Amino acid sequence: MIAAYTAGYFPMADAEDGTIRWYSPDPRAIIPLDTFVPSRSLHQTLKKTSFECRIDTAFEEVITECGSRTETWISQEIIRSYLELHREGYAHSVEIWSDGTLVGGLYGVALGAAFFGESMFSRVPNASKISLVMLVERLRNRNFELLDTQFVTPHLARLGAIEIPRSRYLLLLQHALISSPEFLDAEAG
Repeated sequence: MIAAYTAGYFPMADAEDGTIRWYSPDPRAIIPLDTFVPSRSLHQTLKKTSFECRIDTAFEEVITECGSRTETWISQEIIRSYLELHREGYAHSVEIWSDGTLVGGLYGVALGAAFFGESMFSRVPNASKISLVMLVERLRNRNFELLDTQFVTPHLARLGAIEIPRSRYLLLLQHALISSPEFLDAEAG
């Protein structure tokens, strides 16, 4: 899987039969880290809420929740694969908690200065958006260069996702892979 990511590919399981296929779409979607700004309403939500952000404390619960939709590309094989990447230190979750309960989050893969966002979920309004804001803040603070969202959905478009030609994406990816910032704090391992 690591080799595929470094070449610009990511896996998705077919929602009907579970067959895993590899994708490298053209155009490719990213959220530019240098221009990302939460909407005014999301900024107000961030100021008013008492959500707690945690990293990698409930990875399995996050990926399972992301895959618990009626139609999903996150098969049991995909979950097992990302759990292994998590154990190896490549896959991470950004979790939003409220009163000790996981209410939203996202997961993805960090390689070099690139983060490949895979999926997000919300159990309460705005929790997935808040997890994205927390992710962008972490990536900026750690000098990451690329936030890959694979495709633009209406939800991601409202959050600043744009499409770029795959050729440009691959150049950005190769440059990002040269650097090696740490996604986790040193004491977190």
